[in-house]
Amino acid sequence: MSCPRSHTLATLRLTNPCLNLSRLAWEEKEAVMSQGQAGERKAANAQDQGWAWMVLLAAVVLQAMTLGFPSCIGIFFTDLQRDFQASNSETSWFPSIMVAVLHGGGLGSCFSFQAGVTALGYYFVRWRTLANAMASTGVSLGFTLWPLLSQYLLDEMGWRNTFLIFGGILLNCCVCGAIMRPVQLASGSVLQSPKPGEEPRRRAEETQLSNGASSPHHELQKQSRRTACFHVLQKYLAFDIFCQNKRFQIYTIGVTWMMMGFALPHIYLVPYAIQNGVEERRAALLISVIGFINIFIRPFTGLLSGHRVFSGRRIYLFSLAVLLCGLSNFICVASAEFSVLIIYCVILSIAMSGIGALTFQVLMDVVEMDRFSSALGLFTIVESITLLLGPPLTGVLVDITNDFHYVFYNSSFFLISAALFMALSFCALEKKTRLKEASKVPVDNPSRYQYSEMPTESQPESQPPPAVVYITSI
Repeated sequence: MSCPRSHTLATLRLTNPCLNLSRLAWEEKEAVMSQGQAGERKAANAQDQGWAWMVLLAAVVLQAMTLGFPSCIGIFFTDLQRDFQASNSETSWFPSIMVAVLHGGGLGSCFSFQAGVTALGYYFVRWRTLANAMASTGVSLGFTLWPLLSQYLLDEMGWRNTFLIFGGILLNCCVCGAIMRPVQLASGSVLQSPKPGEEPRRRAEETQLSNGASSPHHELQKQSRRTACFHVLQKYLAFDIFCQNKRFQIYTIGVTWMMMGFALPHIYLVPYAIQNGVEERRAALLISVIGFINIFIRPFTGLLSGHRVFSGRRIYLFSLAVLLCGLSNFICVASAEFSVLIIYCVILSIAMSGIGALTFQVLMDVVEMDRFSSALGLFTIVESITLLLGPPLTGVLVDITNDFHYVFYNSSFFLISAALFMALSFCALEKKTRLKEASKVPVDNPSRYQYSEMPTESQPESQPPPAVVYITSI
């Protein structure tokens, strides 16, 4: 014999479809919540372990083939200058354009290394500092191997055939890009679909604007276009961050000024050594020495900067590395003997290790990670301008004076001034922040035991209690 209560509930479910719909909605909501929790667990497992290390390996190879490649251009400097009968300033446009396009935007190498740096920031959270330092060792590998390979191929095949072989080697960036599959973030947000009435109206407006049709609100359409362009620039180039974030502003200006002199020794060191009687093979070895020492120093720099003592103070380590890089250039001015140049390369390599390991890490410190890719785009575009102008302007000075010493004077000036600007600016900004926080003292805060008189309102007349309603049926 069936229970009357169960029979009644079954009858209600059959006769009232709202109960069935609510139950289905509840089950669907539970399924979505369980999928979200599973996605968060999967995202947490994807970061800092597993496939993240394959992404790190791909980033190492990418930076070796892209950022490390311009290190070998100085080896072809003399041959290009001789074959094209060009001056130092004219020849220096070749490496400066390559490096500027590599950093500031374009095709191929720029898309490769910037995407690698961004993907690495999403795959690593806890070990992000170490991962950036280890990825930057790819630049060191490139600095070590590209000059040796370049000198060998140049002697055997000439610079034209050597560049064809380089094109085939750089195609391996596609393999590294295939490894960097997207990662689902634990706090990932789902794109919100537009409201039902907004999407048709937006499409109609876009169609009207694209067809060039006249509208009674023509000025409003122009303003909307300008607003849309502004929002695109704000989203992808982080102009709003540059205007509002003082730390990002100072860091971008300092690095941009630094790049006026940072690339000069890499371009002119080999011609400078050859002009002073150093054999071509030994001159090419100087760049490889810089890269070889970088391989071991960069991970150590990453471990050091990742310590909690330097949390929030990595900008000062970066400024110290830039300062050391600028001071080391005076060694080349003192003497051009091969043994002295080896000492110069060792000190320069130690300074470059700090710069290479901390450049993107400091950028991640001053900018939120969800806007890092946009900030990186603006950061690299601005610094590419000075990377483009620095070598040719210095080449003009060398052509006028016929003295390579001015290369290292210029480099020292830009590096030292940039280091002092960043360190002092961040120090002043932190001091200002501390003073602002100290000035926020509550003024109108009554004492804990202070009594105050409060006006009392007349109590309303007593009202009868609300009636109690009993629900006896559904």
